[in-house]
Amino acid sequence: MSEMLFKPVVLWSDVLILLLVIAIGGFFWSLRHKPISAKRWQSVFSSHTGMASFIVILFYLTIAVMDSLHFRVALEKVEGSDAVHYDQEVRSVLDLALHGLKAGDETTYSEPMSLYSFSKINMQDDEGQVYRDYPRLKVAGAHLENEEGKSADIVQRSFYAVLVALFLSALLIAPHYWLKGRHSDSFPWLTAYATLTVLIVLSCWVLMLGQVYHVFGTDKVGGDIMYQSIKAVRTGVLIGTLATLLTMPLAIVLGISAGYFKGWVDDVVQYIYTTLNSIPGILLIAASVLLIDVYIETHADQFNLVAVRADFKFLALCFILGMTSWTGLCRLLRAETLKVSQLEYVQAAHTFGVSHVRTIFRHILPNVMHIVLISLVLDFSGFVLAEAVLSYIGVGVDPSMNSWGNMINEARAELSRGDVVWWPVSAAFVMMFTLVLAANLFSDRVRDAFDPRFR
Repeated sequence: MSEMLFKPVVLWSDVLILLLVIAIGGFFWSLRHKPISAKRWQSVFSSHTGMASFIVILFYLTIAVMDSLHFRVALEKVEGSDAVHYDQEVRSVLDLALHGLKAGDETTYSEPMSLYSFSKINMQDDEGQVYRDYPRLKVAGAHLENEEGKSADIVQRSFYAVLVALFLSALLIAPHYWLKGRHSDSFPWLTAYATLTVLIVLSCWVLMLGQVYHVFGTDKVGGDIMYQSIKAVRTGVLIGTLATLLTMPLAIVLGISAGYFKGWVDDVVQYIYTTLNSIPGILLIAASVLLIDVYIETHADQFNLVAVRADFKFLALCFILGMTSWTGLCRLLRAETLKVSQLEYVQAAHTFGVSHVRTIFRHILPNVMHIVLISLVLDFSGFVLAEAVLSYIGVGVDPSMNSWGNMINEARAELSRGDVVWWPVSAAFVMMFTLVLAANLFSDRVRDAFDPRFR
């Protein structure tokens, strides 16, 4: 029966984000057999900043995973036919959680927590006289018997949301606190509990008030801004991680090869990344994105769903960003490999006839991985911001895909009007700023733990 109610839809980006989650879990599980690396990671999470920022990143990642479980809802059967047809709109588990926010669409702009539209329109009174005024919103505050009770209703619902959030937090924290009591460690669990509680309180507050109000207002066509900014989390998390991971293989192979083999290999690698750096990055990315658009238009039969087309363009953008951003890491690895390859134990390996491949994997790569890891966490926030910039100039993700860059791009024309529409940009800024700040703080702790110059 469940197969008739919905049809699972698996996009390539869904597979990649699930593999990413599995890889992260497997990486931390493997630290049990690596005491040196485990001790360094322990120092990262032993700091209040590292623990709090990791909880925030994990919260964003959870939203991205929920938004990556896609399906299509079955339509009502046509009379006289047993065939099951499915809706063309691709939904996700996150859409189910945010149903109250998505369902409350208006007709045009409205300010956060407002009961009236942002723009005046022509209206008629009971006597047929035409006048201009702000129309009442259809959904926001529709449950109120009188407008004077708005403030009291918001306070009451906020209080109830906090109580529910605290109860949920207690359910999550109490088992861990009870188990933790048997094992002493140096992790700042109180900081983790406080950060998790704040995130749950904010989530409950947004979900409960978002059912009857527009917490961050609405856009030009009446869509809820809070819903759009939450849906854009998946785009930000994926483009930050996938683009960063795509830079690693090429940078590691070429950087270590140039520093280890030297000679003509070093000359070729330097020529490649010097030539690539001489091309303006934004023009190269724009040209590549336009080629992708041409491919999509000429092979329209391969993209039967809007979500499939948007997903293909999104993955192509991640690949383009990764292929144009590996030169910095490559240079760092080349310089570090030149230094490490001259150390005594590497020279001893050559003397005993150890093969180049074994020398690289046993002696070179482990000693330059701290640079790779630091670059991985530092580049994440850079790619998140890059997506916003690219979407702002029109060469980013597909317009049908929720992203903070698309939100800013759609709202930029409204910033110059007399009555400034500030809330779409503010919502995208707050969500993007929180993720980037958490990533930067976490990367600082990782750098302090893994960079030998800081130890």
